[in-house]
Amino acid sequence: MHGPGDLRGKDYKLDDEKRALIYRWYEVYPKGHPREGKRRFKRAGLSVRKGTAKTELAAAVAFAELHPEGPVRCDGFRKEGGVWIPVGRPVTDPYIPMVAYTEEQTEDLAYAALLVMVAEGEDADLFDAGLERIMRIGGDGKAVALAAAPDSRDGARTTFQHFDETHRFTLRRLKEAHQTMLANIPKRMMADPWSLETTTTYTPGEGSVAEGTHEYAELVEQGKAKDKTLFFFHREAAPKIDEDLDDFDQAADAVIEASGPSIATWPDFEGQVEAIVSLRNQPDTDKAYWERVWLNRRVQAGKQAFDVKRWESLARPDFMVPKGSLITIGFDGSQFHDATALIATGVESGHQWPLGIWECPSEEENWECPENEVDDVLKQAFNEYEVWRMYADPPYWDGMVNRWRGRWGEKRVIEWWTHRPLQMAYSLRAYGGAMTSGELSHSGDETFAKHIGNSRRHALKQKDDKGKPLWTIRKERADSPFKIDAAMAGDLSWEARCDAISAGATRSTSSELYTASSTRRR
Repeated sequence: MHGPGDLRGKDYKLDDEKRALIYRWYEVYPKGHPREGKRRFKRAGLSVRKGTAKTELAAAVAFAELHPEGPVRCDGFRKEGGVWIPVGRPVTDPYIPMVAYTEEQTEDLAYAALLVMVAEGEDADLFDAGLERIMRIGGDGKAVALAAAPDSRDGARTTFQHFDETHRFTLRRLKEAHQTMLANIPKRMMADPWSLETTTTYTPGEGSVAEGTHEYAELVEQGKAKDKTLFFFHREAAPKIDEDLDDFDQAADAVIEASGPSIATWPDFEGQVEAIVSLRNQPDTDKAYWERVWLNRRVQAGKQAFDVKRWESLARPDFMVPKGSLITIGFDGSQFHDATALIATGVESGHQWPLGIWECPSEEENWECPENEVDDVLKQAFNEYEVWRMYADPPYWDGMVNRWRGRWGEKRVIEWWTHRPLQMAYSLRAYGGAMTSGELSHSGDETFAKHIGNSRRHALKQKDDKGKPLWTIRKERADSPFKIDAAMAGDLSWEARCDAISAGATRSTSSELYTASSTRRR
């Protein structure tokens, strides 16, 4: 039966596409194969647009996996019309963790749908159902709602597991839970366990589980990774040349393509398409978000400050700025929360790399950035390179910044306050422009890249002299766990490099130019 929604309590029926997916998910090796009867796929991923009932599909699969009569494992073969057909049997003592991205969301996602199916269906007398766990009567098997990995005792018993909306699995604890739980799958081989991940596609650069799964599936498809156990299905509206989504008919066609032929048979599908397209026309709609969730396209969020794909293309991990070269350094951070970063830039090459990035672990409330470690890294940089200037944002580190100014001089270590909107806006525009033009390259550091991707545009009321809007960067919200300090330090380092270029700084002249302070925007 269907879970929460307009069809609640009615018989659950599979459309042709969902039936085909289940056939693939439960495909077994044929009779005569060395592994006959065993599951072909141990990990399945489903990436489709919002509103296609993928979560309820996962709940229905979990229901079959939990049911004491569910024919979800092969118990040999029978011959029909000269063809060997696998015979199904239920799982003995199933353990089914169902993971949501927060504890609150377990009430809205797959576990909640499973709870309705179990508690209100014809076989309700076979289960003892609660808000956190559903057990077979007699204690032989259960499904549990989780927002983190199961404990080691339960985790070793997994027979099927589901991860819901994995584009939201961006926090470290969720990604670690995902890895831990995948590692549990090989432990109970007689039960032939497997994993299912369902999601709307991800925002590039956020480092979500959905992003990792999709990119891994592409590597497998390209032959760059070998994995016979993965099945991945993704549907999106393919972008077209000269596409204009502001045109109602073109936007509607894209929604229809992203929906697929089976969804198009739903009652009043045309009305649903019209409602979806009308959302795009609302004045406050984030059109990049709309494109991601309704067309299932991997597009950068409209409020992201920098183009993450462009940043990826600028990586030069094999390039090293030679020791002794003229460089600039940017510093930004916090001592007791968020993160702290030192980013260097080669003046001649425009190549950036982190000298160090220190992040506050999300689970540590009393974390303090290791001041001595930051100081040691900076000493090493000044010893190994010729540092023309270091631009440092002083709040929270004013004592250390003053110490550095005393050690290396006020003309080399300069306070560069990031709370000045106009100065920051022009600096950030130059930084983004360097990415666009390719003048900038970087080492490919993953943490640095995440901070670039986490940076969100904050529009200013002011405009430049040509009437173009100005913006600065912020986290997505004040208490967000997604850090941006390395992006800010990268900007300050680039700002210092721009000033070095403007001043004509070279290794042979730099000592004379420490006094030639630029008035550009410091």
